[in-house]
Amino acid sequence: METSLELDVLIYPDEVRVATPEDLLQWELETASQVSVPTVRLFVALYPYNPAAMSPNYETAAEELPFVPGQIIKVFGDKDADGFYHGESGGLSGFVPGNMVAEIPVDDEYLKHLLMQQGFLPVDHTEMPLTSDLSGTGSVRDDAVVRRMVALFDYDPWESSPNVDSEAELGFRSGDIIYVLGDMDPDGFYYGDVHGRRGLVPSNFLQPLPWN
Repeated sequence: METSLELDVLIYPDEVRVATPEDLLQWELETASQVSVPTVRLFVALYPYNPAAMSPNYETAAEELPFVPGQIIKVFGDKDADGFYHGESGGLSGFVPGNMVAEIPVDDEYLKHLLMQQGFLPVDHTEMPLTSDLSGTGSVRDDAVVRRMVALFDYDPWESSPNVDSEAELGFRSGDIIYVLGDMDPDGFYYGDVHGRRGLVPSNFLQPLPWN
């Protein structure tokens, strides 16, 4: 009776040799390091979404994730060709329409964990009095109201502004949190704060967010 013996071999341009246990361990480590892990990001729902009634894809609506405004959604990877993310929230998972949510720009893993445990951003108290850390400019009244908004789209004043004096405007990226100071001006612009920079921001690029 013949006995077969299976051996792992390493093939090089100038030699072929039997792999040692150390070779196999190194190969497993290198393979594991090459496996792509989807990036996990947090998004907040801007609008209510009922896939059964609202999905543009009737046949796959059952695979989409329902949500309500303020709900926090954990998203894996990037948007697909149809504009949907893959995410999970409240013990459910499914596809999430990208135009119904906005990213919460947070990199701290512990803060991500706390937000996911919380599950929602409050849907009330969307306005608050102007506080000292956001004041300090002569163009904002002391009794002005600060509102917290999220940028829905990228904005480059030099390319997209309808105004000649675009240097007074702020550029920002989709997902940036913007603190709007006071009311909208007649041209449809707010005076806002983005990462400590202040200037005019177009209202049609923003969506109000509740305070957490």
